[in-house]
Amino acid sequence: MTRRSMLAAGAVGALRGASAPGRTKMTMQLDCGAIGVKARVPEALAYAARYGFQSISADSAWLASQPQSGLASFLDEMKAKGIVWGSAGLPMDFRGTEDLFRKGMAELPERAAALKRAGATRVSTWLSPAHDSLTYIENFKQHARRLREIAALLGDHGCRLGLEYVGPRTSWTTRRYAFVHSMREMRELIAEIGKPNVGFLIDSWHWYTSGETVADLQTLKPSDIVSMDLNDAPAGLALDQQKDNQREIPCATGVIPLSDFLNTLNNIGCDAPVRCEPFNAPLRAMAPEQALETVAAAMKKAFALIA
Repeated sequence: MTRRSMLAAGAVGALRGASAPGRTKMTMQLDCGAIGVKARVPEALAYAARYGFQSISADSAWLASQPQSGLASFLDEMKAKGIVWGSAGLPMDFRGTEDLFRKGMAELPERAAALKRAGATRVSTWLSPAHDSLTYIENFKQHARRLREIAALLGDHGCRLGLEYVGPRTSWTTRRYAFVHSMREMRELIAEIGKPNVGFLIDSWHWYTSGETVADLQTLKPSDIVSMDLNDAPAGLALDQQKDNQREIPCATGVIPLSDFLNTLNNIGCDAPVRCEPFNAPLRAMAPEQALETVAAAMKKAFALIA
């Protein structure tokens, strides 16, 4: 056994032990694109099994391209490996022009049907925290209208929609009009959307950079949380200086209190898939196996914090 394979085997065993049944309902999701590893869904499944992840991202484009026989075989392989679906990305532009939105809505039924056929039930996306020309109220109304339509279509296909707010001050002050960038504001938008299948994509990074606390997390119910992202923040920067595209992998610095974050969500019964999305240049410069080993070890360390 090589040193590399020994490290991988150790990470697999530790990860599985760290998230043993009874400790948490959350699953460690492998999203290869989020950590700079190029992989199609079958490769992601192999990586997840090798490195000890418990769920993988659902790629609606790949799923839509699969014949029924091929999909059935793949789902059997997932089951045999003990791996389930995490969250899928929302495959359309709802932030730009009405023409782009309508184009996306015309294509979304095929993608949603592919997710339903595969048994994937979670879709997540993010909101831009500022706009050059729309005031907060104008942007709020546009988002509510568009996301209501998206949520209705996804709901017809058995999917939930998770929405992520972007917290750093360095993000929501970059344009003329600030928009949703906190949990309270996102809760107001979700209420205005008015669909029961809409909830949060909760990210430790945005929770921290928006200045939120454990008390804010305690206002959530398990059904409010569609998916989760787990990241740490660079040390030596004031809160208002943190930049969205310069993050750290979980537990790298201890700036974000991940034990508080994970234990609070676990204590309320959260069952969401949890992925690492660090926007970290050194991680993206690594060879695929090194990046996977690094993220697996970081996720294992984070999940080991769950009491």
